[in-house]
Amino acid sequence: MKKLLVLLMVLGIFSCQKKEQKTPKTESSCSKEKKFDVYQLSEMASLMEQMYAYNLQIKDRIVKGDTVGKFPEFFNKIYTAKFTDATDKDPFFDEKAMAYIAAQKLIYSDSKNVKQHFNEGVTACITCHEGKCGGPIPKIKKLFIK
Repeated sequence: MKKLLVLLMVLGIFSCQKKEQKTPKTESSCSKEKKFDVYQLSEMASLMEQMYAYNLQIKDRIVKGDTVGKFPEFFNKIYTAKFTDATDKDPFFDEKAMAYIAAQKLIYSDSKNVKQHFNEGVTACITCHEGKCGGPIPKIKKLFIK
């Protein structure tokens, strides 16, 4: 019986203690928290993401046997878009960009070999990325039409 009485007293003591109330954060308390920097894509990185998305659509059209339309002129921004690191715009890049655009234009001008030209365009991307930024190569390889 004594054990039961002691247990009830202990429970009573803990139940009577004041619980710490959480107060909503105010503007001043939020300003003390660590701020996160939001990564901004460079103009070139953004363009490459757009070209990738566009090429996914073209791949789908080619696989379905649909027409591909006309060359997307925004691809020509590859010559003028700003890089994250300006030193990446060098003769190597310029040469690879020209090869890429030439391969892309063939997709839209030679409907008999559209699949071949599309894959050549993908190869042109990979060739440049092998010499510069290799990170997106696995993603780019998914564009190949088998």
